[in-house]
Amino acid sequence: MRIGFDAKRAIQNFTGLGNYSRYLIEILCRFFPDNNYLLYAPKHRSSRQFDMLLSSCPSAECRYPQGIWRYFKPLWRTFGITSQLVNDRIDIYHGLSNELPIPIGKRKSVKSVVTVHDLIFVRYPQYYHPVDRWLYRYKYRKSCRNADAIIAISECTKRDVIHYFGIDPSKIHVIYQGCDPSFCSPAPDSLKKEVKELYALPERYILNVGSIEERKNILLVVKCMKHIPEYVHLVIVGKCTPYTDKIKQYLTENNLLHRVHLLHGVTFKHLPAIYQMAEIFVYPSRFEGFGIPILEALHSSVPVITATGSCLEEAGGPDSLYIHPDDTAGMTEALNRLLSHPEQRKRMVEQGKRYAALFSEKSQAKQLMNIYHSLLSDKK
Repeated sequence: MRIGFDAKRAIQNFTGLGNYSRYLIEILCRFFPDNNYLLYAPKHRSSRQFDMLLSSCPSAECRYPQGIWRYFKPLWRTFGITSQLVNDRIDIYHGLSNELPIPIGKRKSVKSVVTVHDLIFVRYPQYYHPVDRWLYRYKYRKSCRNADAIIAISECTKRDVIHYFGIDPSKIHVIYQGCDPSFCSPAPDSLKKEVKELYALPERYILNVGSIEERKNILLVVKCMKHIPEYVHLVIVGKCTPYTDKIKQYLTENNLLHRVHLLHGVTFKHLPAIYQMAEIFVYPSRFEGFGIPILEALHSSVPVITATGSCLEEAGGPDSLYIHPDDTAGMTEALNRLLSHPEQRKRMVEQGKRYAALFSEKSQAKQLMNIYHSLLSDKK
């Protein structure tokens, strides 16, 4: 097969959607190397992550706008790419981040798949600008209706696509995400020492990883720190947003600046070591499409406390702890209980690693390839 991917996020993003795009392309190249994989992106951008992807995928090659579309790159991804797919004799085109080119439904020679990560902008409109909400709703719904198949990254996302966009459930396939294999192997002691010194990490800490934004709700855990033993710190790794100022204000007003560490620009290769040195991983987000950091924590042998209300139970499995995202007392109690009961932490780690092992790369790649083949069988 000749399989095309929307590779904009794979090239330009280095967190959620970018990680998903690179991960999916890499596992398909590894387990099904006989196909041709063409990566379509508005522009080239060299990075360690993308360069590593290309070096590990000899059957992959990049495609960029041609002709007049070189001067209209933002529109190329939405409109102009479709003719290029036909000229490149693409069998399957997969939009990896919620959208497809608008005219693709009219091109019968190219079957299309779209991955939908979440519809948070519908559930929590207050976190989005009105223009962005309108644009996302139009593009995502159009893509779902035009696609020959939809990949939802959780059962929660599948339910939302059915409910909000009125899509036939038989068209939607749930394939869970995986995480980078670097989280599955113990970091060397030398790397842990280097990372601990570089980021001035405390001896004992609770960890949170993810953009520091209001929806992620890390202030819930920050408020718990007043009732957590003094020797335990909180380390928050993520990109800053205006919500960070609210965090800092609370820390200042409650004399917690010395116990809460905000880390930005952390190198990806250092993340596994940061995870593996943590006592507990917390992820109190109000809503997610899946929650990859939870899977990273489980693979890193760290017990997880996360939030009820979305798909996080799917990511964390039956042995993680779940707290309502507004329950400060419940989060405080759960943290103190795990900190004072190492045997419970050990049990959660053992069960968590077993659960995380269910998200195997080979299984995910095979599920996706089966969908591709079924679409081409229909085509014939």
